[in-house]
Amino acid sequence: MQPILFTMNTTSQPAKITTQFESELQRLEEKLNDLLTQCDKLREENESLKKRQDSLVTERAGLLQKNEQVRTRVEAMINRLKGMEQGL
Repeated sequence: MQPILFTMNTTSQPAKITTQFESELQRLEEKLNDLLTQCDKLREENESLKKRQDSLVTERAGLLQKNEQVRTRVEAMINRLKGMEQGL
């Protein structure tokens, strides 16, 4: 990027400076639009990831609960079997 210099001693310079300024302004505008687009994409991705995380946390809690229920049932069966053994 070339620096924009403002001089007032020739008549062709202001047109050249204006053109360079407009060109640089256009480039910055395009860059800003690209950044805004990227920001929107990242925001959507972040929202999607948060929803997925919430879903996985809920699923994990359900699995832990089922695991605990199965553990309780297995322990109960083991205790009944031990009771049957002692009754023989």
